[in-house]
Amino acid sequence: MPLNLPPRLRLPLLAAGFVALVMGVGAGLARLGWTMPAMAVDLAAWHGPLLLCGFFGVVIALERAVAIGRLWAYAAPLIAGIGTVALFAHFFAFAMACMMVAGAVLLAATVDIQRRQPALFTTVLVAAAACWLLGSIAWAMGTAVYGVAAWWLVFLILTIAAERLELSRFLPPSRTATRAFIIVVVSMLASLPMIEQRIGRIAFGLSLLALSAWLVRQDIARRTVRSRGLTRYIAICLLAGYAWLAFGGALIAGVDALHPSLARDAALHAIGVGFVFSMVFGHAPIIVPAVLRVALPYRPRFYLPLVMLHASLLLRVLAPVTSFEFARVGAMGNALALAVFIATMLASVRPGKSRAARPAAGAPAS
Repeated sequence: MPLNLPPRLRLPLLAAGFVALVMGVGAGLARLGWTMPAMAVDLAAWHGPLLLCGFFGVVIALERAVAIGRLWAYAAPLIAGIGTVALFAHFFAFAMACMMVAGAVLLAATVDIQRRQPALFTTVLVAAAACWLLGSIAWAMGTAVYGVAAWWLVFLILTIAAERLELSRFLPPSRTATRAFIIVVVSMLASLPMIEQRIGRIAFGLSLLALSAWLVRQDIARRTVRSRGLTRYIAICLLAGYAWLAFGGALIAGVDALHPSLARDAALHAIGVGFVFSMVFGHAPIIVPAVLRVALPYRPRFYLPLVMLHASLLLRVLAPVTSFEFARVGAMGNALALAVFIATMLASVRPGKSRAARPAAGAPAS
């Protein structure tokens, strides 16, 4: 029988994700030479796992558990949170095992959604969850973080794409557009096992370009950007994110930007910050109320961290053609944008149940 966790008990799980976010951002800044606390410096090599698994793994798994209303599904964010603590304590093997188990539970929860609601978007959610699990397995078996980063990024990319596809029921894509979406997703997934080869990286980059083009063409955001208030804010977040996804894909396909370099830093952060966090900024006013049962009314100040995020990221991606110092300053700007975003959301929360619509099962949590 369905048995959901009360909102007050979901808060510690969400908090664990945000601890991973803070430590992951600190570790990233330490990698670029910023003075950070000793713990963040010690975790510099684990910047990617802390953000992709520790933060996004926790919050997406938590949102998925809330959506399906099964108590067992909360094991995924709980175990991912434990894995994050294990990273803090330098129990790396145990942390890797936790991420594998969390990925397996999330996959099981997503399969449960697909079983109860067979549809293209739920099938894509299953594929996304499988990418997190497969990437974590490869990581535990000795593959370097940069070797599994593409698997974890596809976990996030396809989760977002599936959620946008589900919302396209308000502006249904044609049969041709649906087939094009399937081809893009299959191409992206097929490129992952070949990611160590140049042809695989080209295919991966081209699939990102194609997906961004599909999203811009089919997403209802093209129309809602003409609206006002929260609807327009979300649409701007989405469209800006799609532009960064295209930029990252172009770098990967054009200059082989998955090799360690400033171009790789630009490509990965264009996708991970410009695309993924732009989606987080846009969906937070919907997801946070749904998960925690609070009100989060729209405020014009929501735009401040969004502008900060994209402006600092633009500075960061200019680093390959300017100087390493641009990357450092841009990274600090990204961190400040996230801090301002969190502060803005917290200042806007109001007690009481939200009137926001219940999110899709694949909506990226924040």
